[in-house]
Amino acid sequence: MKASRIRRAYLEYFQQRGHAAIARANLVPRGDPTTLFTGSGMQPLIPYLLGEPHPAGQRLTDSQVCFRAEDIDEIGDTRHTTMFEMLGNWSLGDYFKTEQLPWVFELLTSVVGLDPARMFVTVFAGSPRWGIPRDSESEALWGGLFAGAGLDGRSAEAGTSSRAAVQGTGGAHVVLYDESECWWSRSGGPDTMPPGEPGGSDSEIFYLFPQVPHDPAFGAGCHPYCDCGRYIEIGNSVFMEYRRTETGFERLPYPNVDFGGGLERIAMASADVDDMFSVDLIAPVMAAIEARSAAGRRGTGADLRARRIITDHTRALVFLALDGVEPSNNTQGYAMRRIIRRAIRQGLHLGIESGLLPGLADVVIACYRDAYPELATEADRIRDVAGREEELFRKTLARGVRELPRLAGSVLDGDTVFTLFDTYGFPPELSVEEAAGTGLTVDPGWRQRYEQRMREQRERSRTAAAGLFKGGLADSSQATTRLHTATHLLYKALRLVLGEHVVQRGSNITPQRLRFDFSHQGKMTAAERSQVEEIVNANIARDWPMNVSEMSPEQAFEQGALGAFGDRYGPVVTVYTAGDPDGEWYSKEICGGPHVARTAELGRFRITKEESSSAGVRRIRATLE
Repeated sequence: MKASRIRRAYLEYFQQRGHAAIARANLVPRGDPTTLFTGSGMQPLIPYLLGEPHPAGQRLTDSQVCFRAEDIDEIGDTRHTTMFEMLGNWSLGDYFKTEQLPWVFELLTSVVGLDPARMFVTVFAGSPRWGIPRDSESEALWGGLFAGAGLDGRSAEAGTSSRAAVQGTGGAHVVLYDESECWWSRSGGPDTMPPGEPGGSDSEIFYLFPQVPHDPAFGAGCHPYCDCGRYIEIGNSVFMEYRRTETGFERLPYPNVDFGGGLERIAMASADVDDMFSVDLIAPVMAAIEARSAAGRRGTGADLRARRIITDHTRALVFLALDGVEPSNNTQGYAMRRIIRRAIRQGLHLGIESGLLPGLADVVIACYRDAYPELATEADRIRDVAGREEELFRKTLARGVRELPRLAGSVLDGDTVFTLFDTYGFPPELSVEEAAGTGLTVDPGWRQRYEQRMREQRERSRTAAAGLFKGGLADSSQATTRLHTATHLLYKALRLVLGEHVVQRGSNITPQRLRFDFSHQGKMTAAERSQVEEIVNANIARDWPMNVSEMSPEQAFEQGALGAFGDRYGPVVTVYTAGDPDGEWYSKEICGGPHVARTAELGRFRITKEESSSAGVRRIRATLE
């Protein structure tokens, strides 16, 4: 079944069961400062999942276009995309597990036509620590559904993914995992949920692609959560039935159902292809790129990966442009600029040196215009956005050609190649080709050094994303991230009020509060505390963008960036600026992140305590309200 037909069949199926089909939400969330993009089908419905009545009723269904910028480095394989459609259905305090699981099983097997013998599901095994019982109801429902299809409905206990990777799951269609895999809340697992936060178990559906061999690098045993690509998740039912309390969990009076199914992945399963870029909504873009590629650049390997990246990024830019995003150096515009420039760089690898994106945008629009007719209405504007940014970036690349001799001197080494790539977006291979063409000597070890610098950069990004950086962050939740940004504003305010002798001596940030240690003799006066609060809140209200850049430590300090006492830095540091790094700004600090997109997302800052930490070091505790 083609993807467009799956979308239509899904919506019709749930409309026949009393669901109201609602329009997709904009990719730029309205009234949700916690995130830059709509990254899931449930995200626009959070207020209603938390109890607010929805005007369309208690049963809803839709197909939501989503964008996840955090997945950009995964693009190029067979199953990851930044832009995707999420088919969804919701019960807002109406039906629950006994309706949801049989419905989704019937939809996938009888309507879409998937083979139930290749379907595998996960169920929550319970958490004795938190007093949350095993989801025996879902376990029994799934077992009965598989048995009714003539299959073994008995379940297997995996516990954790690491355990399953060692021993496998014995081919069971129903597999039980703990809260590390089968629990959902906005804040993560039960351990990280603040009091009042709702959450619950989930039950994911995977489809087996037997033509994909198991990769033992991921463990001796293959199982649904294995990353080898043999099992692909196609849907997930979240059963939001608990609320975190000060001492544990209590049941919600009206539990909800939130189902999300990846349209492109379901289409993969229906077509029995293990490459998402082969499904009918995506394949035409791949074909158009191949037709534009140079004769020697239409193969597999790096050429195929380049086509996938261009395809994904073009699809994303079309819907971002449709929803009003323009390329820029801030927030959503920065993510858009990054995918456009990455697509152009991959086009150069394929020998496409001009006019790449506007024509591909037309192909994407043709694939989606029936489902989203607004694409046809806005086609000229979308092409214009893509064309203008492509022209601008090609000029940037030309600047890289001019800068190469100055940066390289007489020898092009890996550090210069990295700088040209990182600063100007200049592809490494082009740097080498240009150097050879202008008579520069190319260091034979340039690639090893370049790849080392890239690994270091990726490691810094991973470290920042996981929250595993110096600075004392308890986790990478949104609450902790907001307080982390507030710490930067506090540091600058302390120096403005108390003097430039103030230097950070340590910090500890949890989802509930920040703790900041700094050098200063003597207790702060009430007036000084009040002045610091006023400065921080004024700059929160100023709604500064949080811009990130990389440079040498020397450059960072020359530009006025602050650091922490005792920190040692490598050759490149990450600098976060509240404001415009090249214009007006409030604070600038060497930091691994993460941070909010804009300071207005923080709320109101309040100092709760100021005390001595040690000789010559004071400590502030503060919260956001």
